[in-house]
Amino acid sequence: MAAPSPIIDQASGTATPKVAPHTLLQARSSAVEALEDVVYGSVAGIVGKYIEYPFDTVKVRLQSQPSHLPLRYTGPLDCFRQSIKAEGLAGLYRGISAPLAGAALENSSLFYFERLGRELVYGSGVVAKDEPLPLKALFFTGAFSGSFTSLVLTPIELVKCKIQVPSTAQGQTPTPLRPTAVIKDIYRHHGLRGFFHGGVGTLIREGGGGAAWFGSKETVSKMFHNLNAKHATTDEERASILSRPLPIWQQALAGASGGVSYNFLFFPADTIKSRMQTAPIGDSVRGKSFITEGVTLWKQHGLRGMYRGCGITCIRSAPSSAFIFIVFDGLKTYFPLQ
Repeated sequence: MAAPSPIIDQASGTATPKVAPHTLLQARSSAVEALEDVVYGSVAGIVGKYIEYPFDTVKVRLQSQPSHLPLRYTGPLDCFRQSIKAEGLAGLYRGISAPLAGAALENSSLFYFERLGRELVYGSGVVAKDEPLPLKALFFTGAFSGSFTSLVLTPIELVKCKIQVPSTAQGQTPTPLRPTAVIKDIYRHHGLRGFFHGGVGTLIREGGGGAAWFGSKETVSKMFHNLNAKHATTDEERASILSRPLPIWQQALAGASGGVSYNFLFFPADTIKSRMQTAPIGDSVRGKSFITEGVTLWKQHGLRGMYRGCGITCIRSAPSSAFIFIVFDGLKTYFPLQ
């Protein structure tokens, strides 16, 4: 194709290259998609966070029980009972303001970087741009997305965990903490570096979990698409079925499978991270690495300790992830910004 003719400025006589219309359209399309990822990912994340937050509070409290003391909670139901008795239902939503912002950032980052991962795969020439990505490539884009998102998420999760499980002397009632007070305390004791305490655990959880989250959702979605098109009699009918969105209940199951896979497969990394991030601020956290914390937990409680709180986490992640994908995909499909 011939290059576009330059535009001649009649006053100065200089030539300005004319930008091809398809180039402008492509740039605009990429910008619009990025905006959709940020806006719709944020909305989906906030909806999901309201659904899952009480369960997340229980999960963190179960994970962070001190190793050198008898267990305070016998299980998720006991933790719910004690928490509501001591603080009321509002106590399970303690500190939700920071996680809401975190959920908006997390999900917008996940969807944004996942799309960048797809562009990276297409740009490498491994897959033609007019072909759908194979499942192994989608697992890669999920890992790519989660790894970058962990950098955004670590400081937010650190503040969240410290609000959910405030450190107190034995027998004292915990004092509600505000995000600003926690942020100032962390910075005063550890500086900017302190906000990335537990970052290795977040990276493992988000990198591996992102691959499981997106990969499982796409795997189940593909299975449903193939099942729905199984009885198509012509190629045109099959193509029509495959191009339509899945029924809501199938979208929900696909999203739920992603949430359960994300949490179950990499839950030990999340447990170690939570224990590190709920430790009292100060000298006690210095020298504590992901490895040393993991070895200590393994010696004292074994595999069971690594998965403490996993059941309640998977239960809450199923509806949360289902809603996140339904809201995000629905907004992208029915309310495009272009």
